Amino acid sequence: MGQSVREVMTESLVTVDGEASLADVSRLMRDQDVGDVLVVNDGRFAGIITDRDIVVRAIAENRSPDETPAQVVATRDVVTVSPDDQVRDVVKAIRDSAIRRVPVVEDGRAVGIVSLGDLAIERDPSSALADISAAQPNN
Repeated sequence: MGQSVREVMTESLVTVDGEASLADVSRLMRDQDVGDVLVVNDGRFAGIITDRDIVVRAIAENRSPDETPAQVVATRDVVTVSPDDQVRDVVKAIRDSAIRRVPVVEDGRAVGIVSLGDLAIERDPSSALADISAAQPNN
């Protein structure tokens, strides 16, 4: 049997309530040094918002970062996997959907996330992507 998602996923998640302002989400991204935040409503996974979403769907559309809730610009139709799925399922999802990260959801709740970098570190630790993904932030 192959490797499970549970073995490669990142369990430390950064989440935000869907009603949080984009300004708050942006500060959270800065403070946590992440480029994506999972959106939850009443503890249940509701979507994902990336730094690019904020730029393209909010700032470029003249939406106010202080007044626009995260759920307005978050991606809600998100490809997800279960922690018991196989890593090959995540690889296929990333390839088929041209995405960089896949939330891991169990019983409607986010329990982890798998990124392209996580997979590179796990499957090809000597690759350039693995080296970049494993490096300390340079902010």
